[in-house]
Amino acid sequence: MVDPQYSSPLETHVSAREGTAFDQPGVDPLKTSTGVYVCVHGHFYQPPRENPYLDAIERQPSAAPFHNWNERILYECYRPNAFARILNDRGEVIRIVNNFERLSFNIGPTLMSWLERHDLETYQRILEADRKSSERLDGHGNAIAQVYNHIIMPLANKRDKHTQIRWGKADFRARFGRDPEGMWLAETAVDSPTLETLVDEGIRFIILAPSQVQRCRQMANGDQPAGEWCEVGGGQIDPTRPYRCFLKGDRLNSSSTPLASGRSSTSLPPDTSSRYIDIFFYDGPISRDMGFNDVLNSSDHFAKRIGLAIQGDHRPAQLISVATDGETFGHHKQGAEKALAYALADDFPSRGWTVTNYAHYLSLNPPTWEVELKPVTAWSCAHGVDRWQDDCGCGGGGEWRQTWRRPLRQALDWLRDQLIEVYQRVGQELFKDPWLARDEYIQVVLERSQTNVDRFLADHQTCSLTRAERVDALRLLEMQRHALLMYTSCGWFFEEISRPEGTQILRYAARALELAGDVSGVQLEAGFLQQLASAPSNVECFKHGAEVYRQLVIPSQISLEQVAAHYAMSSLFTTYLREQALYCYTLRQEDYQLQRMGPMTLAVGRLQVVSEITHEKADLVFAVLHLGGWDFHCCIQSFKGRRIYSQAKEKLFGVLSQASVAQAILSINTLFGECSYSLQDLFAEERHRLMRLLSRETLNRLNQLYTQVYRDNYGVLMAFHRDRLAVPQELQVAAEIALSHRALASIHSLERETSDPDRNPLQMGLNHLAELEAIATEAGHFHCQLKLPGAKTTLENLILRSLWQLLYSFNPLTAAADIEWLERLIELGRRLSLHLSLDRVQELYYQHLNNRIQPLLAATDSAAEDISAGDQEIYLRQLLHLGRQFQINVDNLLQTNYSVIKPDAPKHDPGV
Repeated sequence: MVDPQYSSPLETHVSAREGTAFDQPGVDPLKTSTGVYVCVHGHFYQPPRENPYLDAIERQPSAAPFHNWNERILYECYRPNAFARILNDRGEVIRIVNNFERLSFNIGPTLMSWLERHDLETYQRILEADRKSSERLDGHGNAIAQVYNHIIMPLANKRDKHTQIRWGKADFRARFGRDPEGMWLAETAVDSPTLETLVDEGIRFIILAPSQVQRCRQMANGDQPAGEWCEVGGGQIDPTRPYRCFLKGDRLNSSSTPLASGRSSTSLPPDTSSRYIDIFFYDGPISRDMGFNDVLNSSDHFAKRIGLAIQGDHRPAQLISVATDGETFGHHKQGAEKALAYALADDFPSRGWTVTNYAHYLSLNPPTWEVELKPVTAWSCAHGVDRWQDDCGCGGGGEWRQTWRRPLRQALDWLRDQLIEVYQRVGQELFKDPWLARDEYIQVVLERSQTNVDRFLADHQTCSLTRAERVDALRLLEMQRHALLMYTSCGWFFEEISRPEGTQILRYAARALELAGDVSGVQLEAGFLQQLASAPSNVECFKHGAEVYRQLVIPSQISLEQVAAHYAMSSLFTTYLREQALYCYTLRQEDYQLQRMGPMTLAVGRLQVVSEITHEKADLVFAVLHLGGWDFHCCIQSFKGRRIYSQAKEKLFGVLSQASVAQAILSINTLFGECSYSLQDLFAEERHRLMRLLSRETLNRLNQLYTQVYRDNYGVLMAFHRDRLAVPQELQVAAEIALSHRALASIHSLERETSDPDRNPLQMGLNHLAELEAIATEAGHFHCQLKLPGAKTTLENLILRSLWQLLYSFNPLTAAADIEWLERLIELGRRLSLHLSLDRVQELYYQHLNNRIQPLLAATDSAAEDISAGDQEIYLRQLLHLGRQFQINVDNLLQTNYSVIKPDAPKHDPGV
């Protein structure tokens, strides 16, 4: 049986405003419930990808040309939504808006932490959007919280459920400056204990899929008894209204089953002391179309699809609620953020629809219906939550099976229980309340300053802790943090345990059991591997989870000695500060001496390595010998005293003077320990940097050779091209390598000469620019495909810096030359086929257009000192013409004697 007041949208659809009680003169839909409200929710999330030992994401080749997938999706989705373009029919920018100001959203805490570190501007735009939406919507911001690291809540134990919510709330409060009203559940996975925990923690509402509800009924109201229960388990729930879900046993007779007559067994009014949570169900068909069809190809498509869901039954207000992965807007569907921007900012309001968020709508329309949910459900699994614990078929495909899922979860559950025992046993000696300390440890995760750590430990320690005890306390808490992270849902989501997501949660598990051993001496790895051996892999070389762990997890583990070895080897090519940050470690150089002898280089030093996370410290000495090329030999050992260290150093440099490689290596092993490190033991990115550095000399020789071949055969190449003959491959390759080498050298010179922020780039770079233009002409003539790694980023940054200086230096006397310089740089990028991204340039120009150029155009008597009004007009006109180079629509300003006219809204659908 379906909800009797819910009809098919296709049966009841009317135009946006026809047949409803929407038109009430003088009624503000932001203050009074009236009309059609639209809420589009984006669930923005990326799985944590940091190496647990470095607290940083290492290079991910599959994300090329970007460093990692977070960075790639930042530039395809997160930043484009923070600076969303509304275009005209020529593809020119009319407005740049912040989609987060009108979009209901949640962003995973681990992703927000990454954004704060790597793109502060986008991060701040997101926070600003929530503040502005709160001002617009009567104190209800667009952002809602998320369970901390996206675990499947029904599969978590009670304590982890509470911590996930408390950490999610604390992270949200620290960033957005307010308590969250709602919370996004990972995969919308929910069961009764999860609801109870949410209510315990003060969460007002959640968002679920329509398939997760079992039945609904109208609540009792005054003398009107509660209505009949309506079975809506097939997804027939009416998603245009909010619902109330009473916790089982917490409301008088709320869970009574219907009598045989089909009527409710009670007509009592709601028990106002009952505990409940409010629920929104998103519109399933529209949400699916957003993800898998062409609904987001244009704002008109989107609006028409939304319009089909509007009910024409004269209800005073209704909510059209849709939800999808936030990455749909730009990453999964390129350009969809533009259609979304126009829809939310212009199209929906023009149809009389009020763009809102869940909390605001709930404040105007408290639920009058209640629901009961199915026992255990999620939005991405048709089998409850088996996708994260069983071979249910979801996320699979082909011949590969997911029989590894249950053994993997059982292995992690076993490890979690072992870690609980360690935490309680050791933690009770250090913390007044170990579990309260864990819940509040999020404050340290958010800010790891020494002052904050001291404050936290002072609040929770049983007594004044020694330095070693402080380290153990932090190790225990980090052990628990990694025990939470190892349950991140992505580890089970896909088809194979050895995928990066599965490997990542095993890395968290490895770090957790390692910390348990450091604190208590317990050895858990063998038992864990025994459990993982029962998780079969679909990949032959792995066979099972234990082998995945051995091959992909153990090599990623890093000790303090490895950090020191990394420092020692890279110090041969890098000048380090006396105190140097390296990933999540601080290294203090106590002594360092380097000496070269022929092809050999020897460095000996003393180093203190401190973890910024656990505060563990090691005082180490090292000796590193570079034999030339790829051959390094490095040994590390603990500092045993100044006398012993000085004697070892003196003896080693004495051996080096004999120029004997064998004796030098033997002495290093004797004096600094048998455990040696080579180039392969460096952190991946530093290893790659050194490999490029060590190859430079060889590549330079080859470039010189190819350049000579190109010069010697220049006339021959001209003849082949003049007669349109196929050019011999050897000559074509020589031309491409020679010209690429010349171009890169000129680009590096251009970057170096124009990098001084106090000097005009134009004054320093004209010669290099002319050289690059000549190279582009030459390459075009010979049809060369140049390879210019790094040139795109260099040129983009130079254009941005040049525009900033042009806009803010305000020198009309050099404006023409500065603008020509910018135009030449843009044209150079086109000729070199660099496919420049001018997004940030557009954003800077658009901001200046609104904040500076238009006000100056409006004020004819506001010319700067020593600048005539006529000169200023010429300067401003030149700036407006420059806007066309950046594809900014400035036609209205150019055509109207400098009166300020805001660009018209596009007359067409500015979709993708």
